[in-house]
Amino acid sequence: MAPSTPKGSDPSPDLLVELVEILDAHGLAGDSYQLHDAVDVDALEQLLASSTGDVEIRLTVEGVQLVITHDGVDVLLDESNGAPDQ
Repeated sequence: MAPSTPKGSDPSPDLLVELVEILDAHGLAGDSYQLHDAVDVDALEQLLASSTGDVEIRLTVEGVQLVITHDGVDVLLDESNGAPDQ
């Protein structure tokens, strides 16, 4: 996993932007998916904000497996060949 930029105390626009940037960096053009159909970013933010311990949320958007934590968004890679899991 490649680390991403840590989040501040107000992740609102940052989480959405980071998700879009990560998906774009892994070959998904913005017009090839509807992020709001795949994930409720507001709910993710609320879950992260309300947790007092370590939280790790995993989801897949158009074949790109993501893990979201308080530290940011990372892509899970298939360890056998270094490519994103499909």
